[in-house]
Amino acid sequence: MNFPKSNGRKSPFRRMRLKSCHLDYADERLWEHSYLKEKCKELNLEEEYKNYQVRLMVSNLTIFYLLFIILSLSFMTIELLCVQHYNYVVVNLTVRASNTILVLSLLSINFCEKLVSRHKWVMIFSSVLSVYLVVLTDIALITYHYYVHSWPLNASFDVFTLCMIYMFMPIPSIKWAALLACSVSLIYVAFFMHSLTFNAVYTERDSFGYDVISTDILHNLGFNMMGIFFRIMNDTMVRASFLDRHQFIMEETWLRHALLQESILLDSILPPQIAKPVQEKIKSKITQSENNPERYLMNSLRTESFMAIQIHPDVSILYADVVNYTHLTTTLTVANLVKVLHDLYGRFDIAASNFKVQRIKFLGDCYYCVAGLTTPDPDHAKCCVSLGISMISNIQEVRAERELDIDMRIGVHSGSLLAGIIGEAKLQFDIWGTDVEIANHLESTGKPGYVHVSGRTLSMLNPSDYTILTGTQKARKDPVLQYISTYLLTGQVARESVISSIGGVLSGSFLEIRSIERIRSGRPSQSSMTDELREEFRNMPVGGINFNSACCRRTSLDTHKKAQREIGIFCAAFKDSSLEWNYLHQPDFIFKSSMLLAWGIGCCLIYIQIVTNNFSCTSCIVVDLVTFFFLTFLLCLAWYKNVCWWKSGRYEFKIYGKYSCFAFHTFEKIQHSVSMRITVYLGILLCYYAVISLIMLNCDRDLYELSYIESKLYHYEMDRDTCFHPWVFTNMISLILGVSYTFARIPFALKIIISCCETVAYLLIVFFQFPFIFQHSATTTPYMKAEIAHCVRVCMMLLTMYAKERQSEFNTKMNYKLNVDLQNKQKAADLTNQSIIILLNNILPSHVVDLYLNSLAKHELYYENYRMVSVMFAMLINFPMNLPSLRVLNDIITEFDRLLAAYREYYVVEKIKVVGWTYMAACGLDFNLASNIRENNHFRHSSLHVEANPHFSGTRS
Repeated sequence: MNFPKSNGRKSPFRRMRLKSCHLDYADERLWEHSYLKEKCKELNLEEEYKNYQVRLMVSNLTIFYLLFIILSLSFMTIELLCVQHYNYVVVNLTVRASNTILVLSLLSINFCEKLVSRHKWVMIFSSVLSVYLVVLTDIALITYHYYVHSWPLNASFDVFTLCMIYMFMPIPSIKWAALLACSVSLIYVAFFMHSLTFNAVYTERDSFGYDVISTDILHNLGFNMMGIFFRIMNDTMVRASFLDRHQFIMEETWLRHALLQESILLDSILPPQIAKPVQEKIKSKITQSENNPERYLMNSLRTESFMAIQIHPDVSILYADVVNYTHLTTTLTVANLVKVLHDLYGRFDIAASNFKVQRIKFLGDCYYCVAGLTTPDPDHAKCCVSLGISMISNIQEVRAERELDIDMRIGVHSGSLLAGIIGEAKLQFDIWGTDVEIANHLESTGKPGYVHVSGRTLSMLNPSDYTILTGTQKARKDPVLQYISTYLLTGQVARESVISSIGGVLSGSFLEIRSIERIRSGRPSQSSMTDELREEFRNMPVGGINFNSACCRRTSLDTHKKAQREIGIFCAAFKDSSLEWNYLHQPDFIFKSSMLLAWGIGCCLIYIQIVTNNFSCTSCIVVDLVTFFFLTFLLCLAWYKNVCWWKSGRYEFKIYGKYSCFAFHTFEKIQHSVSMRITVYLGILLCYYAVISLIMLNCDRDLYELSYIESKLYHYEMDRDTCFHPWVFTNMISLILGVSYTFARIPFALKIIISCCETVAYLLIVFFQFPFIFQHSATTTPYMKAEIAHCVRVCMMLLTMYAKERQSEFNTKMNYKLNVDLQNKQKAADLTNQSIIILLNNILPSHVVDLYLNSLAKHELYYENYRMVSVMFAMLINFPMNLPSLRVLNDIITEFDRLLAAYREYYVVEKIKVVGWTYMAACGLDFNLASNIRENNHFRHSSLHVEANPHFSGTRS
């Protein structure tokens, strides 16, 4: 299950005419904040998430640093330029500069990530002090200018402070942030109420009486709702990305481990130079068959034969045979026989690895290998002979330990050969050629306890290193060897090779020993997995600005630079257009939360408009009702599915009627369609501006100007009901600006365009449509034009929201990009994994492949004992040993494989292997029965033993 991202699948409700349907709430459930929080706790990721949250908040703080400096400098510059009486602004400039320095100094302690990670109260304490410092400075300046200069002023930083708390302050808990913001709102509302109660001339808002207090409360409520929404949605998005990253890392790690195990197993069967081309061919076929991979897994290798042959001109071939093997099979039990062979061949494999000799295969008591095959080696003859002497020493060790009458016959010859795979099923690496046949005859005519070599091999050795005897009489009579000089060699083998072989066999199988370090480095143990996850989480992007100081941990500059190269600076758009397209077309599973915020803000705006136009207005009532019902309809549509989920007790199989299905379908279409989401987004903003336009339409400018002039001439209180209050209008615009940016899953570039258009329209209204009204409202600095104060607030809001949203967009897109990269790596690894699995299943029975992959480190010896089977050996005689003949052999083997595949539908017949020119098959091997018995065994013993009784009898041929 992929936590934060949906696969973008289409809705299950494809036809509108369906009369009933089931509720599919799976994707929405994955995006619920409570579910994500519980999932983090369940996966023991809460601590890592909190560490990442600290980094993210510190990153947001760097943005706030820059933003606060820019706004403070801009505000002071405007005061200097727009106020002619400098004695009025000296105090402002001094206080604001001191306030800026103190706030930034207080917050700078949060850049020591190690400190705040251990003591999170430091973040909360520094944030609370900084916020109250800004609030008290703002109120203190207003109070100072009123009592000293009798100048009523409006608050400058009430809106900015709320944005500062929710969007930039390093407060980990949403509850603490909400409590702090609510306390700030209460301070400003209480201060305003105080000014109305005790100072009738303190501010121009007193003419509206306590109705204006309610608009001020609604204005603060709207910004708090927006801030809480931002914190919850931001936490949801971050947790979703965090869980998504965790899932991808886990899947990629375990897939990498499985791939390593499979590669080890494959490399032990086929040399890489042979396996790689076949594997690449399988990969290309998987890619072509992505639409039906399961069918391909069953039939991918049945459509054509594989022939991969290589010529090796300078190698040495070793054939070995266990003397008295037939006697062992008749005197030992099957279990003991398998254990003896496992002991022997495990020692031989390790010794072969030590002497750089490639094991080809073994069949019963026959074991053969080649030196100089994988990589050219001028000492290939010495390696083979040394291996032969080591094998004799090893079997003597086993003979003494187990008290068995066994010995080794070994033949070594140097020359050229053909190596590769042929056929269509049960692919196995093999060798062919005249020199291979000579080595085989050297073994069969040799003497137990000696290495029987040809004259060509002896010429490549140093004779002083060995005891050399003449070849056997049997070799001189052999038709293949009668014209070749042969010799018997013996010598002292390095004791270390025997000891390492013994130690290896005692500790596990050769497959484990040869690759124990690789497995140890690849197996995702709990500690290594935790370290890897921690490192990946540490590399998750946080954006912001890199402030490097002595007490701060240096962030990953490489990740930041890479992000700057891939994401645009202004609009935070991917430079890769296809990546941007895919990002924008992700489904929005938090749309219902955005609708809840939109409905709440809409209700606030409608109420403020009604209070502002406190007289009967038919058009206002119609517009308000249309807006309210439109927003309520969207809210019900967005939350209907969620309510059904709650009412059903989270039961997904309940049947719903056609109207419910229609609602589900419509909502899912909006979720999955970026164009429909944009349409809804623009529709909501149009409703907002329809409401706010009512305030302007009901404003009689001429009457307002006349009333204002007469009030100044005749010294009476003017009737302000003739027009709107400018600061109420400005606050409404600021609120809509905030919603324009906060709406989730809308293209950031569109948000910028919409917000800039809103700001330009507002400036036109202030300076050209209603200049007189804004000029004669309260300002924020003595002798500064009021319209400039209004514009400063809106521009401050625009810049703040842009900085916040740009930071969020950057982090979201970088997490998306990293997850896409992980997904692509996972797909590539999965493709390789599939190709290896297919190849392995075409070499070994599937249950044996599963055994080795799942029990590689359990040191189990596995065998199956069948009491009644038929075995067939089919050998081609007088067959030429050259490359054209191998092509003919490949066609013959392929036809055999296809014939056997046809018989498998009716009989329990299985190809075993091809050895040289011999085709081996068996009837009565019920692999399904063996697999079931093995699964029920639960790996309780040191060796896995399966006994099966096939349902037919036969003879052993």
